[in-house]
This record gives sequence, structure tokens and C-alpha cells, in this order.
Amino acid sequence: MNDLGTVTMNGDHAILTFERRLPFPIDRVWAAITDPAERKAWLGTTRIEDGEIVIEPEDPPAPPEAKRVTGRILTWQPPHQGRAVFEHEWQQRIVEDSVVRYELESDGDETLLTFTHRGLSERNALGFVPGTHAFLDRMRAHLSDEELPNWSERYAEVAAAYPAWK
Repeated sequence: MNDLGTVTMNGDHAILTFERRLPFPIDRVWAAITDPAERKAWLGTTRIEDGEIVIEPEDPPAPPEAKRVTGRILTWQPPHQGRAVFEHEWQQRIVEDSVVRYELESDGDETLLTFTHRGLSERNALGFVPGTHAFLDRMRAHLSDEELPNWSERYAEVAAAYPAWK
């Protein structure tokens, strides 16, 4: 398992996938992806209430209305028997409506995270892959109580690893 994401096509829509092994218990990772205070540290302001999510990322450097994401929460399954799932719609002005899913699985003291973003066009998925990579790196740093990498700098570093950006 490496940290790089993949983009595969399902008809006209892409599936962006990341698999990460995180050296933290599942409850800790669940909190990082579902607790608005924790999400603020690595992603941006998040509101989760009444079955809805609103995300206002601090990065990338773009107008707030272009970055704002809204949607319904589709799956909320807190950790139980070593598994957890958080899935929500991704409605953002600059891309197609899509769905983001975080699947967590305990593996001893570690957690296997499978992150998918389904429903984007191929072009938009290829544009999102280095940015999502940078956000997941920021989440890992947050979980490790380390200094978070600058999103724009991390994006530039990892973009070269993705074929569409070479």
C-alpha cells in the first residue's frame, strides 16, 4: 500500500480512491473525519447537523464560494466491531455533484482507511487527486500531533507523482 491515489473510470464518471494505513485506533481516525473541531484542523470549517454537512475548506487559494461544499449525509456508521463508514454528498459549484466515502477498518492498533470520491468527470478527478492527497497528508499530521504541511506546497510536491500532472 502506498499513499498515492488512483483514478478509475466507471462510464462517464471517475472514482478517485486512496488507501492509507494509519497508525491510530479506529476511534481516533473516526473523530478526525467526523468531529467538526478536528476537521477544522486539517480541512476547514465543517458543520454536521440534521443529516447535512457544510464544508468551507481553507485551501486551495480560491474564492470561498468556489470551495464551499454541501450535501446530505448518506451513511453514518460509527466504529462497531472494527468497522466504520462515513459517506456524504459533495455538492460544489465548480464540479459535478458527487459522493465522498470514508471506510475505516481496524487492523490491530492501526486503521485502514479507504477514501473514495465518486461521480466527478475524469478531468475534475485528475485535478482533485493531488489536492485530496495533500488533505489526507494533513489529516495524518494532525493525528500525529505534527505540524501540518502547507496545503499548496504539498499539492505541488505530490502533483508530479500523478500521470496527468507530469
